[in-house]
Amino acid sequence: MDLGISGRAALVTGASRGLGRAIAIRLAREGMNVAIAARDKASLDDVAAEIRALGVKALPIEADLSTAEAAEAVVKAAIAEFGQLNLLVNNAGATRRGDFLKLTDADWASGFDLKFFGAVRMARSAWPHLQASKGMVLNIGGVGGFAAEDEFMIGGSVNAAVGLFTKALSDRGIRDGVRVLAIHPGTFETERFEKRVQTHMAQHNLSFDAARQAMLKEHKIARFGKPEELATLIAMLASDSIEFLQGAIIVMDGGQYRYV
Repeated sequence: MDLGISGRAALVTGASRGLGRAIAIRLAREGMNVAIAARDKASLDDVAAEIRALGVKALPIEADLSTAEAAEAVVKAAIAEFGQLNLLVNNAGATRRGDFLKLTDADWASGFDLKFFGAVRMARSAWPHLQASKGMVLNIGGVGGFAAEDEFMIGGSVNAAVGLFTKALSDRGIRDGVRVLAIHPGTFETERFEKRVQTHMAQHNLSFDAARQAMLKEHKIARFGKPEELATLIAMLASDSIEFLQGAIIVMDGGQYRYV
């Protein structure tokens, strides 16, 4: 199926690995030119090489999106390279897990600075260009945004804020012709997931496979997600064929939560 997005330009944050990498490569397979932003330059360069091998342009941008000035510079670089921007995927951001009484103010500030304020600043900087192209902002949150967990208090709070921000920004998007959506992913098999399995192994004295199976049972799902599945959904959402979808928060968690 031709999604009709070939020749357009996307900007994906947190694209040096994991979900962001999969999203950037999937968009490139559909013919989009892709700017990728993250802090790890070496990994960004590797992803950019994979994108270029698909016959489209790639622009790796080393940036710390937790800083106030980064967003404007990243968007400016993407526009200078591609001359347009049709899709912004706000994927950057990881938050610290842990005991509430041991989480510091700095831990909380770090969680919000990168994932929430990073998304806010990126959307604000990209907005005029997305308005010109009738483009889209896609925010990646997480199921913790509606399912509270005491060990994931920072991440849950940040993801909840991302969801509300998406809903509110979509009102402005209706007026300005910019679509605004969010996805709350469940557990996907990324590098971060591998670390969670290893933690589970250590806590319960289990083998890697046994820890995976135990986590599946806890999550009440048949399997964990593959990054390529989320990336395919985003490519479809970028298509004009479903542009009536506006302001939605899509849950992609394998059926883990049944009350949303």
